[in-house]
Amino acid sequence: MRVIFMGTPEFAVPTLTEIVMRGHDVIACYTRAPRPAGRGQDVRKSPVHIAAEEFGIPVFTPKNFRDPADVATFAALGAEVAVVVAYGLLLPPAVLAAPEKGCLNLHGSLLPRWRGAAPIHRAVMAGDARTAATVMQMEEGLDTGPVGLVEEIPIGPDMTTGELHDEMMRRGADLIGRALSALDRDALDFTPQPDTGVTYAQKIDKAEARIDFSRPAQEVHNHIRGLSPFPGAWFEVELGGKPVRVKALRSVLAEGEGAPGTVLAGLTIACGNGAVRLTQVQREGKGAMDAEAFLRGAGDLAGQTVR
Repeated sequence: MRVIFMGTPEFAVPTLTEIVMRGHDVIACYTRAPRPAGRGQDVRKSPVHIAAEEFGIPVFTPKNFRDPADVATFAALGAEVAVVVAYGLLLPPAVLAAPEKGCLNLHGSLLPRWRGAAPIHRAVMAGDARTAATVMQMEEGLDTGPVGLVEEIPIGPDMTTGELHDEMMRRGADLIGRALSALDRDALDFTPQPDTGVTYAQKIDKAEARIDFSRPAQEVHNHIRGLSPFPGAWFEVELGGKPVRVKALRSVLAEGEGAPGTVLAGLTIACGNGAVRLTQVQREGKGAMDAEAFLRGAGDLAGQTVR
């Protein structure tokens, strides 16, 4: 098929690769424009931009689709279908309607649960036991289109967002490949989403990242793994007479009771009820380390209250 691929982050690269490896004619890639990044603020191309150039695919980086010339360029490519994976720009009706067989989107949730920007984070933070990679037909509404293929993914009790992201990335690439094969045979059927069970996955705000140890231990644990590895749930602990920010990257539920935020032993911390034991942390300005390595530098914290 003649395919336009639209995506930006590393999450989208395996899907682009899968489409190319299956022999489809990827006639263009649309991605976000290069932007300054890192401490040096060097201008960097997106992962999809880099991958597309390696495949010899023409790359387009419109700021948005408000310019009629950008819409006309897109339509003139004559694609049979567009595949959209974490692109980062809203597509107007004229773009959605341009490909002969529409625009397919890979979405990381069991729709209609967790429509929106951060479905993987929100599913883990909510303690969901399952989610899905979903291929849907795009329409004007936010993730409201009919569903073509779904592959459910279990979420383990200690699974982090990073782990689920990687599993979703792998399964999603294969799912899009299967969807295109079915679409090429006119054998991809779409089912409207139900009106019930709709939830929205708001973009993660950095203000959410601070851990509230007054919440029940299960909620604290879900919060930690839901924000790991990025942006990272954090707390402050006094080290050397000054507060130091520490990210909690991994935790497990633990035995123990005490005033919320009290370090009971090691890195076991009391919550509103129950406790969590932090197993991997990252001190401000340092790399990730296991709890034992952190405590060798921090010393015995038992009895201290973290916030």
